[in-house]
Amino acid sequence: MEIDATRGSVWKTMRRFALPYLCSYFLQTLYGMADLFIIGQFEGAASITAVSIGSQVMHMVTVMLVGLAMGTTVTIAQAVGGGKREQAAWATGNTVTLFLGCSLVLAALLTFLAQPVAALMHTPAEAIPGTVDYLVICFLGIPFITAYNIISAIFRGLGNSRSPMIFIAIACAANILLDVLFMGTFQMGPAGAALGTTLSQAISVVISLVMIRRYHLGITFRKEYLKPRGDVIRKLLRIGVPIALQDGFIQVAFLTITVIANERGITDAAAVGIVEKIISFVFLVPSSLLSTVSALGAQNIGAHQGDRARAILKDSLKAAAAFGIFMILVMQPAAPYFVGAFTADPEVIGAGAPYLRGYIVDTLFAGIHFSFSGYFCACGRSEFSFIHNVISIVLARIPLAYAASKAFPDTLLPMGLATAGGSLVSVFICIGLYGKLAGRDKREG
Repeated sequence: MEIDATRGSVWKTMRRFALPYLCSYFLQTLYGMADLFIIGQFEGAASITAVSIGSQVMHMVTVMLVGLAMGTTVTIAQAVGGGKREQAAWATGNTVTLFLGCSLVLAALLTFLAQPVAALMHTPAEAIPGTVDYLVICFLGIPFITAYNIISAIFRGLGNSRSPMIFIAIACAANILLDVLFMGTFQMGPAGAALGTTLSQAISVVISLVMIRRYHLGITFRKEYLKPRGDVIRKLLRIGVPIALQDGFIQVAFLTITVIANERGITDAAAVGIVEKIISFVFLVPSSLLSTVSALGAQNIGAHQGDRARAILKDSLKAAAAFGIFMILVMQPAAPYFVGAFTADPEVIGAGAPYLRGYIVDTLFAGIHFSFSGYFCACGRSEFSFIHNVISIVLARIPLAYAASKAFPDTLLPMGLATAGGSLVSVFICIGLYGKLAGRDKREG
């Protein structure tokens, strides 16, 4: 199942890697929505609110873990591309040691802070017990969530995106079955949702470990590789930490925009919430492009094939532009129907459709800067991705959204366009940073 990205058709190689990755993202999104949908069939508003708030917190934790694991994917991919299998083995072993220790500390710390976290989220009083129950169980399960993500990162670094897709499919199916059992049959409420999530992750990890033992990974692994090495851990963290911080910052930005919308009233708040769900699905394509460029580009950087890595970036930019333009054209007439799939309230549809028409423009610009971010990560310069995202969020996305909300109280269209404006700023910064990297490569060449 491994893909050698250093030879053959660039486009075919990208397609073979990206499609399983896209399916993985889709299943992960479905996985995250299953708890909320199923508890709505058995419980009332308090339990639904508890799971909604708890899942938002866990989504932020998971996103940051995935970002941190990007250091593993890139490090292993560069080593594999350069034919340095022992370096890949050291990166794998040190990843296990690093993440195991971090996950245990994080689980203990967050479990202790479950009550304050629920309060920080301004949880309604009647939903606090369920929220705390959900968070405590999920926080205790962080080692399983971490294990799944680092195993997936290792496989992707080796050029294998199909196995992680299988792992998440198993977890998704198990989660749905366990949710029905715990929330339906046993009527455990939010605690049942959390238990289903945690156990399904554990099942996925066990199956992935069985697959690792059964199938050859392409690297020889020994216990000595678990011994921490400063140079290996520094590289893992140098690439992973900026991505983790960036992803956490992006989640905070989304929450801030939600707060801005909430101040406009219940109709606009509902409209923004629905559009965010729609956008989360649409953005699966740009996200898969980022990960594809990161993993496959890193192989070529490791093999000293910079031209081929840049060719991967260019093909990704073309795909991102084509997808973005397609979605913009489709969504202008179809926006009311997409929003209407989530609600029958005509006022919410009337508010959400213009917001979606504006927000969908972000698909074009985000796809472009996501592709650049993947290339920066492949080059080991993930701080570039962090820089352009933070600048665009602080100087453009949030200020523009706030200004648009105040200046146009009767429509959400300008607020939707404001998000695209933030991504446009990122595009210009990325072009400048890419020029800087290209100039350095030219001088060194």
